[in-house]
Amino acid sequence: MTFNILFGGEDRFEAILAIVAAARPDLLVLQECVGWEDGARLRAVAEAIGAPAGERHAVLGNANPRPNGRRNHVAVVSRAPLAGARVHAPEALAHCLVEVELSLGGEPLVVLGTHLNAGSEDRRLTEARWLLSLVPPARFASGLWALAGDLNALSRRDPYPADLGARLAAAGIEKYGSPPRFDTMDAIEAFGWADALLLRPRSSRWFTALRGRDGAQVETRTDYVLLSPRLAGRLALADVIDVGAASDHHAVVAELS
Repeated sequence: MTFNILFGGEDRFEAILAIVAAARPDLLVLQECVGWEDGARLRAVAEAIGAPAGERHAVLGNANPRPNGRRNHVAVVSRAPLAGARVHAPEALAHCLVEVELSLGGEPLVVLGTHLNAGSEDRRLTEARWLLSLVPPARFASGLWALAGDLNALSRRDPYPADLGARLAAAGIEKYGSPPRFDTMDAIEAFGWADALLLRPRSSRWFTALRGRDGAQVETRTDYVLLSPRLAGRLALADVIDVGAASDHHAVVAELS
């Protein structure tokens, strides 16, 4: 499950806990964990999904500071023990990337949890290329890999209307370019990552955020669970969880065998 909780979620934390407790994912990736440095909210989330406390089950990725000083940390919480964890925060990333390894049916599973730049498709594309450089193509083709997070990028495979550019302009949304650009997701999908929500949708829900001004909002999706080819073969279903007012992003879940 991946879920952008919006600026730390402090004023909505009980609602966030209720959502993750109801979903009870085996692995949870959270973005915008602002102010979570003391570990209290991370421990509460772990408890809510039934994960033991401790570093072998929960990792808070310390993110690079934004111009306003805020750090949009990325967290990964796992009910199964982690075999390894690394936090990447090079200057190329707006935030950070958390890489963890665990076992899926006796095989190593590598999960990359991240949050790409919100403001610029050029920056997102640079970040995506750096991310892809972490993944050895041969290991990717033969192994089990997942990429989960708020990528802040549009996929041309989602059911956007033909007049998407005009709708975005009317809603005052500039972050995707004009006309809208799909370069970041094109690069990620060309590498071989498969979009769980398109492969095995449980329902017709697909967008994870309404963006724009009142009266001129656009359905968009920037939250993804992406799978390597072999892992995609284990996908049972994927869905969007409507989180109501708990965040400005809905969550995305994928069930694997």
